[in-house]
Parts: sequence; C-alpha cells; structure tokens
Amino acid sequence: MIRFIALLGVMAISFTAVLVRLADVTPLTAGFFRAAYALPILLVMWLLTRKSDSRPRSDRRLGFVSGLLLAADLWLFHSAIAAIGAGLGTLLANIQVVFVALAAWAIHDERPSPTAFIAIPVVFTGVALLSGLGRADTYGSDPVAGVILGAMSGVVYASFILTYRAANRSQSSAIGTLLDATAGTAVGTGLAGLATGTIDLSFVWPAHGWLLILAVLAQVFGWLMLGHALPRLPALTTSVLIMVQPIGALIWGALIFSERLSALQGTGVAVILLGVTAINVRGSVRPEAALAGRPRGGAGT
Repeated sequence: MIRFIALLGVMAISFTAVLVRLADVTPLTAGFFRAAYALPILLVMWLLTRKSDSRPRSDRRLGFVSGLLLAADLWLFHSAIAAIGAGLGTLLANIQVVFVALAAWAIHDERPSPTAFIAIPVVFTGVALLSGLGRADTYGSDPVAGVILGAMSGVVYASFILTYRAANRSQSSAIGTLLDATAGTAVGTGLAGLATGTIDLSFVWPAHGWLLILAVLAQVFGWLMLGHALPRLPALTTSVLIMVQPIGALIWGALIFSERLSALQGTGVAVILLGVTAINVRGSVRPEAALAGRPRGGAGT
C-alpha cells in the first residue's frame, strides 16, 4: 500500500511539465508561484492538525533546508535543459538515483540488492532511449555547460530527496514537513529570481490559473502522498519510483498536446518500466537490511 501511495504522488507531480508549459512563464516564476500558492493551503491544513505535529525544531529546520535544495535543483535542471536540450537534460537530472543509492548505502546502511545493481543501469538505458540521444538536436547549444549543470542537478535533487526524507523521520506530520519545505522552495526561488531578474511577479491570466493547479496537484497533493511514503520506504526504491514521473509526463503530453512517441521513446518507456518493476518485485535492499528492521523494497506498495 505504501508504494501505491508513493506512485499516486509521483503521477500527480508528473503533470508538472504540462502545467508549466501551459502557464508559459520562466522556470523560476513557475517554481516560486508553485510554492507561494501552496503555502496558504498547507498552512490551513497544518493548523487543523498541528496537535499531532511532535517534530523537534531540528526536523523543522531540516524541512526548510530541503525546500532550499529543491529550489536549487529546479534552477539547475531548467538551466541544463536550456543549454543541452530537454532530452539529455532530463537524463542528466535523473542520475540522482545513483547518488541516492550511494548515500543510502553509506548513511542508512541500505545496501543495494543484486537486482538493484542490475536494474539501475537498465533504468538509465531506458531514460537514455527516452531522451532520444540518437538525434543530433538533443545536444543543445552548449553541451559542456549542460552536462555540468545536469550533473549538479542530479546531486542536488538526490540531496533534496534524502534531506526531505530525514526531515519527516518522526512521521508525526507529513503536512508540517511539506509546509516547511514549501516555504524553503518559495524563499529559494524568490531570491534566485530577484537576483537574476528572471522572475515575473505580475498577475497574468490564464497563466496563474495553471500555476494554481500546479500548486494544488503537484506541490500539495503529490508531495503529501510522497511525504507519507518517503520515510516508510528504502531510499533507493523511492528514488526509482520517482523516475516514473517522465513516463507520466510523456503520456499527458501525448493526450493533451498530441505529442506522439517515437519507436525509440516507446522502447525507453518499456525498459524503464522493466527496471522499476524488477526493483519493486525483488527489493531494492539486501534481505539482511530488512532483518535488521529496515523497510524492504519489495512488493506490496
């Protein structure tokens, strides 16, 4: 059941690219208002449930820091796309799964299972096919800068996943943790946007209608589901599940914008699903981690 909840969250945030495209604003503008519109909703929800929030101040600070990391990731990720193209930029951002696996192994003693060691490169292969790397136009105008920015995005996103997971370790208030992280994202994107002059604070319709939907669907519903599931799943399983996001984005793009998958992209979707399914069925960590009392990355989400 926990994995199902996590999957619901991932599918919700998979609409992000579609909604940002419909809003047609700068990346930092979308990131800021995604957080700003979500804040009052989360605040009301937290006020109604605050009696159950027993998190120490250190965890609340950690939640805010995770939001700053997400803001930095959004900035780096969209900058990588501008430099090297959406396909390769997305692939590079998704190397976060490797950093999450290594960090989970080093910090949480969640040693990857043999299946995970095999499935991770399979998933990467699928993402590579999905990005259409065989096409010359995917490399962008500045591939060197794009590779650097994309790799940095992967590191920062991995840091966000692990920090957000740690901030919610008490499992007493997923809403409170998300509220703190969303505040961090708003502050981070707002300051970055003001510093670079790339944020537009004017109200334009229907752009802000799409941004409001983005806030409710992705930032509130999607991350509440993930906030509930993250501390209850091995870090590597969560990270790989999040990689379902680009698959969903392709589906919604096909339905909403009539974007048709090429044979190469269709193969990539199948390969990614194969890798994700293998990890979920066989587990992402070795059995001894489960015997030690850690959550197992097997079936039953």
